[in-house]
Amino acid sequence: MKKKDIRNVVYSTDPNFKFEYENLEEETLPSAQQKLKVILDTKQRAGKKVTLIQNFIGTKDDLEALSKKIKTKLGVGGAVKEQEIILQGDYVAKVKLLLNEMGFSIK
Repeated sequence: MKKKDIRNVVYSTDPNFKFEYENLEEETLPSAQQKLKVILDTKQRAGKKVTLIQNFIGTKDDLEALSKKIKTKLGVGGAVKEQEIILQGDYVAKVKLLLNEMGFSIK
């Protein structure tokens, strides 16, 4: 179920009233307009290295699809949490190259 915005609606006596929901999810920007950030992180991970891909603007489904594509190409494990892709291990250089091939802009 997608998040919907129902602010400022208290009660209506109109029997024909139908509230129109506003979709809170953003539309996915084309890959050329995305400015992704790829970093190596070891904080709060017991010294283990992970590669983070941040600043993706779009729907959760598109982020999941991008994550799956990257994980499959590199043969690594990972997850999507809090609008960022987490890959297990140090793959910063490979991820940057792969994202450039896909047409993404890298910070």
